[in-house]
Amino acid sequence: MPGQHRPSCAKQWREHSKSEQWTLERTAETICRCCGVGRLRAHRLARGWTLQEAASEFRAMCLAGELIAPRLDEDQLGLWETRPERRPRAATVDLLCRLYRTDAQGLGLAGDYREVPASATLALNQGGPPSSSPREVASAHAASLDQWVDSARQSVDRTLASASVTANQLDHLDERALWLRQQYVFTAPTLMLTLLLADLEEVRVLSSDRQPAAVQVRLSEMTALLATLVADALMKLGSLRQSRAWFATARTAADDSGNVDLRARVRAQAAMLPYYYGPLESAVTLAREARLMSRTRPSATGAFAAAAEARALARQGDAQEADKAVRYARATFEQCDHGLADDAFAFPYRRLLLYLSGAYTFLGQVQQARSVQQEALQLYPDQGGIDPALLRLEEAICLARTHSLTEACQLAGTIYLQVPPDHRTPILGARAQHVIDVLPPAMRAARAARELGEVLALPAGAT
Repeated sequence: MPGQHRPSCAKQWREHSKSEQWTLERTAETICRCCGVGRLRAHRLARGWTLQEAASEFRAMCLAGELIAPRLDEDQLGLWETRPERRPRAATVDLLCRLYRTDAQGLGLAGDYREVPASATLALNQGGPPSSSPREVASAHAASLDQWVDSARQSVDRTLASASVTANQLDHLDERALWLRQQYVFTAPTLMLTLLLADLEEVRVLSSDRQPAAVQVRLSEMTALLATLVADALMKLGSLRQSRAWFATARTAADDSGNVDLRARVRAQAAMLPYYYGPLESAVTLAREARLMSRTRPSATGAFAAAAEARALARQGDAQEADKAVRYARATFEQCDHGLADDAFAFPYRRLLLYLSGAYTFLGQVQQARSVQQEALQLYPDQGGIDPALLRLEEAICLARTHSLTEACQLAGTIYLQVPPDHRTPILGARAQHVIDVLPPAMRAARAARELGEVLALPAGAT
């Protein structure tokens, strides 16, 4: 075609690209601009294939991948390369993208509305590839390159400055997130899921656009926070597979934000799932990882992580390490700000006591367990979510561990049925089941244990 360079020009660019270790994408782009060929042909020339070789590679790829391939020979491929109006079908475009490891726009088979300075394209078309070194090419096109460099910089600056979210929007989202965190403490998980998912979708849409780094960090932090609450709600509802997946998503978002405290907090929160449903080893690992992330300075997250590690170690029977973690959690808590009491992402004193209750209970330190349970219960308002019920169930577990069989089972059954139906979720049932699990095997067939089992087997919402 008129204005196109000879194949030897593309060959010289290939040789230059090898010495400079360019990617195939960059080589194809350079050949496209310099040699005056379309992107589809540029990708073939970047690989040094003839039309026949490209058609052969296409057929071999489809055969190896057991893909349904259209009939393609060098004549057809050449037609697509030289006649832009003769485009292949969508399925064939996808196969060509596989062949050349790019996308449809990269092959010139999709809309491309980028502005490229005409002077830069003209200079490349007239100049050709480097005959000896990049320095000679630069000197040959100095004036045009200056314009291209300036234009490219201005384009990058516009991209960096562009954003589809304003500071006011971010502040509004932060306010919404705080409201959700406060509502989460007392609201039933099913209702919370609908609220959380709606806000999470709004954040996701904003995150899908290119945002400045500072904005993207805040959006990633919001995503991590909301995804953690979604995972926690699903855990309460007994949707364990989905809960694990959402906790993984939350960790990904937290890691993307680069916020170390948030990364640790999400992991400490995720440790609850294996603590209640197993395996306990995962609970210890997640909590310990969170504690180590927080070790550089005292923080509520560090205290939370240590307390979570302590109660998981206690259930494993590792009394020495659990006791060490308890002391670390208490000492760290005394040195930091704990946040608002009614905030799902805070770690107030009553939550510390809840975790210590679990540690003392399974360490067999019944007196200490009952002491923190009573102290914690006094700190919860009338509308306290399920935490007060969890504390009372641990009181029942203490009774069971001291072989007060009837009293333990009756207390667990009463507490379980007193919880409002929309809060009486599988996580509460799992905790009540622990009352039976800690009994000696010979006592599990007793009447009180059987009756508690029947209560836990009632349909959701039954009284």
